[in-house]
Amino acid sequence: MKHVAYYILTLLLLSACRQDVMIVPMENIDTGGKTQKSEIIGMYLLNEGNMGSNKSTLDYLDLSGNDETVHYYRNIYSERNPSTVMSLGDVGNDCQIYGQRLWLVINCSNKVEVASADDAVRIGKVDIPNCRYVSFNDRYAYVSSYVGSVYSGSSSPLGSVYKVDTLSLQKVDSCSVGYQPEEMAIIGNRLYVANSGGYQGMTGQGYESTVSVIDLPSMQEVDKIEVAPNLHHLKADRYNQLWVTARGNYMDERSSIYWLEPDANGKMQVGGHLDQPVSDLCIVGDSLYFYGSQWSEVSMTNTITYGIINVKTHQIVNTSLSDAPEISKIRMPYGIIVNPIHRDFYLMDARNYVSSGELLHFLPDGTFDWKVKTGDIPAHAAFLFKTEKK
Repeated sequence: MKHVAYYILTLLLLSACRQDVMIVPMENIDTGGKTQKSEIIGMYLLNEGNMGSNKSTLDYLDLSGNDETVHYYRNIYSERNPSTVMSLGDVGNDCQIYGQRLWLVINCSNKVEVASADDAVRIGKVDIPNCRYVSFNDRYAYVSSYVGSVYSGSSSPLGSVYKVDTLSLQKVDSCSVGYQPEEMAIIGNRLYVANSGGYQGMTGQGYESTVSVIDLPSMQEVDKIEVAPNLHHLKADRYNQLWVTARGNYMDERSSIYWLEPDANGKMQVGGHLDQPVSDLCIVGDSLYFYGSQWSEVSMTNTITYGIINVKTHQIVNTSLSDAPEISKIRMPYGIIVNPIHRDFYLMDARNYVSSGELLHFLPDGTFDWKVKTGDIPAHAAFLFKTEKK
């Protein structure tokens, strides 16, 4: 019996050692940036990680002002949740904070991780197939889903939006929408969903070009608004307009951005569009900050642009977020977020997609401040406010 006990103890010790090796240690990086106390005390950054690599990670930027300089904590989720199998999982696709909880949509792992916004300690998860983005209203979360498996092609089913109770983390309802739905926005009791039809487009069947309208009380699709092929991001501004990006077909149809506005009866309709590629955006006040990446099959080149659109006048008012040389050195912009209080902003650079990316910080006037190494493919971020701490 002593030999058996010794054997079991040895296995346990080896197992513990293996688990320790698998956990990538958190890094505390001093950015050198000056701290500025405000209602915003931090920012979570979700790194997508290359598909199939199971390398989605979570970083944290400390903006509390408790130190003389701003510190960046790289890979905090594994360190704070060492018992979570495979950590975050495969491809992080959205990062939001709601009701003192941090919601992380992990696309290819078919789940939404939910943690405490205060410390990123895991609370639970919601299993949702091929999930994409999350929006919130009252006590519910709404998660868009491709439903079918990754790259299911022409056999993929219609997409869905799942309604999740934010307290129990249970799915309570769902609604079918278009093929491969992406980002969503809520105005009043309506949920608007950008349908991409990405899988259909890749198989030659043509991309989706509609925004689905869901009545939240009944969880029924009540309308579809025809916009443009291959829709992606969708955000609401303070004038109850919707801004939706269209990626085109990557060949003869260019990417652009459209705005939708309510008619005299309050029904949403297309108001117009700008012939400006917009890959991601962030709206603060009347300003829509964006970067655009346009691929040309003719020249086999990728053109990157930056700027600001006035959402009230629908005009591009700034064609460059910064004149600093550091912005021209960004290899592949993959995310943007703007401080809603001070208007300083952050750009995320995916670099070569398979190794560490970078987070760059710019002051409100576009002056470059600092940059720091992130996880692989930094793409989604959310600010943490004092009121969201317990």
